[in-house]
Amino acid sequence: LKTTIPDLVKVNTIKNLVGSSLSGSIGGNNAHSSNLVTAFFIATGQDPAQNVVSSNCMVIMEPLNDSTELHVSVTMPSIEVGTVGGGTSLHSQKACLSMLGVAGASRENPGEKFEKA
Repeated sequence: LKTTIPDLVKVNTIKNLVGSSLSGSIGGNNAHSSNLVTAFFIATGQDPAQNVVSSNCMVIMEPLNDSTELHVSVTMPSIEVGTVGGGTSLHSQKACLSMLGVAGASRENPGEKFEKA
């Protein structure tokens, strides 16, 4: 990438944290996670047009071991995922939801699959 870990940390702080706050961004901190969320939505049978709320994120970068390693933390507090209806019944999309352990509804205990989140 022709950059250094301290430079990556600095750009993240200036652009994603300070810059987004000064511009009035609410919840997104300008990390542009909507592309990732849209891909996830398509893979799991979600409506990709509904990625707006689910794309809120906070990116934190921290140098470790005298700036020889970089720890990146991405927090996404509001990803909404439907598990029944719509495209969730398609074979590939249902397989992706199954890999995540959230395919279908629990008739005995609604919401049970999301208690572990």
